[in-house]
Amino acid sequence: MSDQASSWVRSEPGVPTIRNVNWGGLRTLYVKEVRRFFKVQLQTVWAPAITTLLFLVIFTVALGRSGRSVLGVPFADFIAPGLIVMGMLQNAFANASFSLLVGKIQGNIVDYLMPPLSTGELIAALVGASVTRAVLVGCAVWLAMLLWPGVHVMPRHLAAVAWFGVMGAAMLGFFGLITSIWAEKFDHAAAVTNFVVAPLSLLSGTFYSIHNLAPAFQAVSHANPFFYVISGFRYGFLGVADSPVAFGAGLLLAINLTLGAICYALLRRGWKLKS
Repeated sequence: MSDQASSWVRSEPGVPTIRNVNWGGLRTLYVKEVRRFFKVQLQTVWAPAITTLLFLVIFTVALGRSGRSVLGVPFADFIAPGLIVMGMLQNAFANASFSLLVGKIQGNIVDYLMPPLSTGELIAALVGASVTRAVLVGCAVWLAMLLWPGVHVMPRHLAAVAWFGVMGAAMLGFFGLITSIWAEKFDHAAAVTNFVVAPLSLLSGTFYSIHNLAPAFQAVSHANPFFYVISGFRYGFLGVADSPVAFGAGLLLAINLTLGAICYALLRRGWKLKS
């Protein structure tokens, strides 16, 4: 018997044998969540990409053909980055809000709670899978727009694209995880999607510059965290933004830390998960 095996056998009851990060368990849960949405990739990746591309087609045909420009760039180029990250945000939320909720409804939530994973490892795997889906959707939309005539979506600042894309997806991943903990049926998660996520994403400056709004509506836009994601992501492609990029980057980091702490506290207590 090897030294490692004999050490495991001699462990006293209640003494953890995994004292640091359970990388094997973390990787297994992450791969499971990625495979779950990738098995139906036509619905979870390509369908959102086509839907987002249709927004571009409709708005460019309706408003872009007249030579309209926003922030000094053609209208099609202006809305393209916002559409990419909007699709990423919505799909990150959809993925995270489904994970624990389906386990609660089907009665197999124990599959998430019983494995030797810490609360932080559970959060990292679920949110990491949501970010992965968001990135895949974003890449699919970007590739489609890259081939669309009259649209230029070559990044100028890759660091800004990566930061705001990942931070935005993580923010919706944390929010989706909180929703899946709170919700008791699919209608609850759908209500959050329809009445919170969709309005905030559509009213975040994706299709317009907030400089064209009245001061009161500009203030409302600045209170919308989605606005900073889209503005910073757009800066990564166009080099122009509606808001200070550094402020938006710091604000998103603070929001993610706060949402992560809330997720940790709720999962640690087992709120609405443990009877």
